[in-house]
Amino acid sequence: MAEALLITRKDLVAFTSANGNIDADFFLPYVKTAQDIHLQNYLGTNLLEKIQADIIAGTLAGNYLTLLQDHLKWMLVWWAMVEYLPYSGVNLANGGIYTKNAENSTPLSRTDVDYLKEDSRNKAQHYTNRFIDYMCFNQTLFPEYTNNTNDDVNPDYKADFGGWVL
Repeated sequence: MAEALLITRKDLVAFTSANGNIDADFFLPYVKTAQDIHLQNYLGTNLLEKIQADIIAGTLAGNYLTLLQDHLKWMLVWWAMVEYLPYSGVNLANGGIYTKNAENSTPLSRTDVDYLKEDSRNKAQHYTNRFIDYMCFNQTLFPEYTNNTNDDVNPDYKADFGGWVL
């Protein structure tokens, strides 16, 4: 099945601190990763595939369009940032792995990048919790949300990441 991404480069630039010069070819794999790992975890396989199929067919409308615009887009933008930030200053090439550094700029420390990643995770969790609350009251509008079977991913109903405890 062909896969549609639920956000565009324009969404990323409009709703985050990413500027208009960001290379879509570099960023889009992180959108795909965030969609596969995080979004599917909260939507379940069937609802994600239904929305993707409707996007591809150009038939996304009604409750599904509202769900995408009011909840999923916001979740995915911030989950994609969580995935992207650790690699944003890295360039993998034939000659090795390099740190990107634009003229007149100073690369952020690992601590600074971790802070930005955690801030993005907090935003992602906020929008994910809003989605979960919405679905608690509106899941009957989306039958795909609860009809996953076999090796499908069933939706997770909790979005809080408390960190690691050893």
